[in-house]
Parts: sequence; structure tokens; C-alpha cells
Amino acid sequence: MAPEAKKGRTTRRRTIFSIHRWLGLAAAVLWLFQAVTGALIVFHWEEDDASISAPRVPTDLYGIGRTIDRLAPAGSGQKVTRVWTSAGFRDRYDLMVQDDKSGMVTVVRVAGDGSPIRITPPGHAHLIDTLVLLHQSLLAGTTGRWIIGASGTLLFTNLIVGMVLAWPKKGNWRRALRPPKKGGLMARYYGWHRALGLIWFLPALLLVSAGILLAYNDPLQAALGATPPMMMARPGSATIAFGDAVTMALRQVPSAKLSAVELPSAVDATYKVHVRMPGEWRRAYGDSFVFVDGVTGRIRGIALAKDERAKLYWFNTLAPTHTGEAFGIFGRIVVLCTGFWLATMILLGARLWWLRRRREATKV
Repeated sequence: MAPEAKKGRTTRRRTIFSIHRWLGLAAAVLWLFQAVTGALIVFHWEEDDASISAPRVPTDLYGIGRTIDRLAPAGSGQKVTRVWTSAGFRDRYDLMVQDDKSGMVTVVRVAGDGSPIRITPPGHAHLIDTLVLLHQSLLAGTTGRWIIGASGTLLFTNLIVGMVLAWPKKGNWRRALRPPKKGGLMARYYGWHRALGLIWFLPALLLVSAGILLAYNDPLQAALGATPPMMMARPGSATIAFGDAVTMALRQVPSAKLSAVELPSAVDATYKVHVRMPGEWRRAYGDSFVFVDGVTGRIRGIALAKDERAKLYWFNTLAPTHTGEAFGIFGRIVVLCTGFWLATMILLGARLWWLRRRREATKV
């Protein structure tokens, strides 16, 4: 290679290295926070349920229905709007009880027979729930999600730049993947930083990409028209009991597992029953629906995830990809390891910067 070409290549590499270093330093704290909280919440459903000491009771939809009636009797100003599986231990559910006047929501976790096992008043959140919200939005709603999305985009570009810098020449892969045990401290730190980056680059890039798209999920769905299935509102007052409606829905899809139920409202007397069909990527929360008429008990419609438009089907894969659910327990362990990997890479990078800064200072 001609001297001038070699010099130009060296200059470009130094520029790329400088960009990589300063981008990393600029967002290091937020990335470290995301990495740690992400690792801590990989198994947050199980962690949350494990904090509640209660025996497992098989699901009794009619028992849950009776609890709904007790929590929100007619004229009480209370209404149960949704029922969700806890997604941790089997046969546990969260009932969302909303106050008509204040709009505040109390979350009542119940066993399979509807027996309350924990009540979370409005404005209160358990530690694990707070960690989830911090990871998703920094407790700042839409603004927080946009900040997380911008940070993720910056991380994505930095991963690419880092890989360009770390990519070994032909025949040097073995050496690149084996950090040096001897030599100066900076050389050893750099060797570990490079080797770990090469080993775990692809899983990290996949998870970060899915996380970025999730942060912008709402505007992207609206822009692409990838909205979940809906039914026209059913006027009237629902008289069909919760147990009857959900039992009817599950009969239509015998192989499905119950994920959640949106109960009828004053403007729509429809039960929207969320189910998870075999083959769906989510572990607990399915993307298939059965709509039950709360006035007549008839089935208004069935929308299975496998039959949805390609755009919506693609959107439905983002969350389970980012959380690792799409690949079972192995995938979730990979996500856990990725969180610790990213934290390690950030700390190694910060240490390298500090050592280089100190060395340069001693030369002055």
C-alpha cells in the first residue's frame, strides 16, 4: 500500500475511533442504567409472583367473575375494566378496578378461584414494576420513550462503529478472540473489550434494534397502519356474566391459553378476550382475540394472530424478540447475559478512556 493511502486509512480509523469513544462516553450512564435494569427485569413476572406467598389454585372463571361483582357492585362507582394473567406463576390474575370519579386504578391480584392475594392501591407501585417502567420510559411517559429510543439509536450506531474497529484481519480471528494475559494494563483491557465485543455483537444488535422499534411503537404502528384488530362498538348494557363470556370464547379456540379480558364498557357491550395460540412468539400475552357480545352471548368475531396482515404480525414479534420470549428460556437467558455484557463493555470502555487520559496527562 502506498504511504499516502496508508496514512489516509490510519487517519480515517483514528476518526472512527474518536467518534466511537466520545459517543460511548456521552451516553454511558444511560446505557449502563438500561443494561442493568434490562437484566434485572428479564424474569420480572416470576420475580413479582414469587414475592406473594399463596398456594396455587386452578383457574375458576366463575369464581373470578364473583370477585369482579364483589369489587364493583352496581352503583358503587367502581368498575373492573380488565383482567390480565400475571404472566408469572400459573393461575394468577390482575384485576384492574377503576374509580369512575377519579379515574384512579387499584390492581387486585387474585388466585385462580378469584381469591384476592394482593391489593395495590392507586399511585403505588412495587419495586419490580417501577424497574420495568424505568427501563421502558424513565417514568416520563411518551417523552421518556422517545429519549430511550434516541439513546438506543445511538447505541446501535456505536455497536456498528465498534465492530468496524474490532474486526480482525484475515487469519487473526484466533488472536482477536483470545485477550492477552501479559503486557500493559491498557493492552489487556483493550483485548477483553475487543474479544467480548466480537463474541456478543450479533445478539446485542438484534435486541437493541427491537428495543428501538418498541420505543417508537405507537407512532410506527400509526404510520404503517399496523393497528390491532377492532370491532364496531356494540350498543346496549352487558348482561352476560364474565364466566359465561370467557368460557364461550375459549370454546372457539380450544388450544388457546387465556391472556386477558377487556370487559364491556358503557359505550361498548363487548368482551374482548385475548388468547395465546400455539406458535405465537409471546410467552404469556397472546395477540389473538375472540369478541363476545355481552348482550346476547354470541361470538362477534375471531382474530387470530397467524391470520393478521404482515405488518401487524411483524410488529407483534418486536416485544418477544427484545425480551427473549420468542426463543423460550434460552432466549431470556441470552437477554439476561446481554444486559451484563453491555454493562461490562461500558465499564471496560470507560476504564480504557481513563487510562488513556491519565497516560496522556503524564506526557505533558
